[in-house]
Amino acid sequence: MKKISILWVDDEVDLLKPHILFLENKGYELTTVQSGQEALDEVDRQRFDIVFLDENMPGLSGLDTLGEIKQREASLPVVMITKSEEEYIMEEAIGSKIADYLIKPVNPNQILLSLKKNLDHSRLVSERTTANYQQEFRKIAMDLSMVNCYEEWAELYQKLIFWELQLEEIEDQSMFEILESQKVEANSQFSKFVDKRYRSWFEEDDGPVLSHMLFKKWVVPELKGSKTLFVVIDNLRYDQWLAFEDTVSNFYRKKTERAYFSILPTATQYARNAIFSGLTPLEMEKRHREWWKNDTDEGGKNLYEAEFLGAQLKRLGLDLKWEYHKISSLKQGKQLAQNFNSQKDNDLTAIVYNFVDMLSHSKTEMEVIRELASNDKAYRSLTLSWFKNSPLLEIIQKAQALGMKLIITTDHGTINVKQPSKVIGDRDTSLNLRYKTGRSLSYNEKEVLAAKEPAKVHLPNINVSSSYIFAKNDLFFAYPNNYNHYVSYYRNTYQHGGISLEEMIIPFVVLEVK
Repeated sequence: MKKISILWVDDEVDLLKPHILFLENKGYELTTVQSGQEALDEVDRQRFDIVFLDENMPGLSGLDTLGEIKQREASLPVVMITKSEEEYIMEEAIGSKIADYLIKPVNPNQILLSLKKNLDHSRLVSERTTANYQQEFRKIAMDLSMVNCYEEWAELYQKLIFWELQLEEIEDQSMFEILESQKVEANSQFSKFVDKRYRSWFEEDDGPVLSHMLFKKWVVPELKGSKTLFVVIDNLRYDQWLAFEDTVSNFYRKKTERAYFSILPTATQYARNAIFSGLTPLEMEKRHREWWKNDTDEGGKNLYEAEFLGAQLKRLGLDLKWEYHKISSLKQGKQLAQNFNSQKDNDLTAIVYNFVDMLSHSKTEMEVIRELASNDKAYRSLTLSWFKNSPLLEIIQKAQALGMKLIITTDHGTINVKQPSKVIGDRDTSLNLRYKTGRSLSYNEKEVLAAKEPAKVHLPNINVSSSYIFAKNDLFFAYPNNYNHYVSYYRNTYQHGGISLEEMIIPFVVLEVK
């Protein structure tokens, strides 16, 4: 194996002999020079893995040499070594993207630590992460066989996400495949759990917070005594929130983070209307037929969220100054960001932001998005890139400047579907790939949760013989007609409406101004 090559630049290089002998005994290969110009000549002449650079040298200074090295080899790590503890030198060196900063006198072990931190960091982190996950794998497998309540499922799902993000950093494909198999098994067990318990959650006081309970139980208590920005990012998975959490933390400090459960179907017209109305779909149809639309009805299904919210606030006896905004395009986002100071007197500003939903649909419809979001890691990365450059981030910054509390949540998540499940229905059957409602549905009973009496799961009956089915795991419904084309078109796309950890267990985060 090739030795690691070090360039050490110091005008008092003779004093470094003990350090050089120490490193050579450890298997490193060293080249020493006594001036900045000699260092640049060596960098031009041969390849080094790392440079140790004295800051205080006659002629070309350490900082000047650093700048010249970075122009030649931008990715070459440079460790600055200096007698000076002056702040401006540290700031200039750090601003020039040094790899490390050491104060003289340095001992050999400090040098060795800096080398390992910069050159062996990825390997050491990878080995430790792999070892830690191997230990955790057994515990997760045991938990999977014993988990028996919604709190434990939320905790287990968050643990799986944590390890997914950890393993993503080390690019160990074998470990990642093991984790993926655990996620598949977890979703299989979770689907059975939901099949068994879901109906009772509407009647139990100790069940999870569901979509229609969210505003009353968790949002309203946060409205007291503070002006609040309530953001519902449509179709946001828990891992996507974690992807841009650090960006939000530049402006806000997290007060609480909790998981709640989306109702079924995990689809916008059901789950998001439930949030803003504070009602189940069955109650919405009965109380507000003028605003509620069933799957087979013509027209948009989420056109009356502001009206639903107003009715809920009135029902709760809340006399608030509030506004509702739906953002479905870049132009709308920019307009709200530019005029956001107009919200300063509102007790509540509610925003629905549709980007993630548009992204998942675009992945289905556009080849370029299919490639950019080919898996969950890429999907998270694309979400982070959007958020950092979106009007939503500007809106959040302006809310911080106005001293507003921030709540970020979603209506449901989404899952990358892999396997088709054959279904047959009449021409009035709904079109969603993860749930169907209609008459005379024919399906594989093992692959769905079937609600033959919709009222028992608080869903409206479109007609007397209608039922609902919800796809489990990573299945998607496909009709026998033109089956192969349909399957190849929708496989490995992000869909929602069914039962999975990714769709049902979703974040609710309260943040306070830093």
